[in-house]
Amino acid sequence: MKNRCFWVTKDPLYVEYHDNEWGVPVYDDDTLFEFLILETFQAGLSWITILKKRENFRKAFDNFNYQKIANYTEDKFETLLQDAGIIRNKLKIKATISNAQAFIKVQEEFGSFSKYIWAFVDGKPIQNNFVNREDVPATTPLSDKISKDLKKRGFKFVGSTVVYAHMQATGMVNDHTTNCFRYNECN
Repeated sequence: MKNRCFWVTKDPLYVEYHDNEWGVPVYDDDTLFEFLILETFQAGLSWITILKKRENFRKAFDNFNYQKIANYTEDKFETLLQDAGIIRNKLKIKATISNAQAFIKVQEEFGSFSKYIWAFVDGKPIQNNFVNREDVPATTPLSDKISKDLKKRGFKFVGSTVVYAHMQATGMVNDHTTNCFRYNECN
């Protein structure tokens, strides 16, 4: 039996996500945007809730196409509010639209969102050596800094906890615990 991080339940969706996605460095703007949106909707909820609705989010938000999302009309917004397959939070849906617009502006300024976000860690993952649950932070001074910068650029629902979760998910930090079989694979 494989040792996994403390937060992984027996749910096959969680196991699959942990074993194949979480903590793997992502440099692709499309995937970075998807995770940003999912993390935004996760604020205040459990990650498994989001994972279970991921395909619904994908359908509802045009496969996370930020070019399309940035141009959503009021009608599309109202349609999303009625979509029982996603989290129907008015502020988070509005934030998704404005975040798509801010995302495009960052791409225009830096050439890609990836160049912008990865510059905070000099282009390579921070390798942490956490042993147990208590060691893993919810925020760091770096996630505080990134959060502040994103907000300055017009992003919403990007508090330090959301940003740190995004950093973990996209491999900007390796927060697999040292006893997890993925720790060395993501190192």
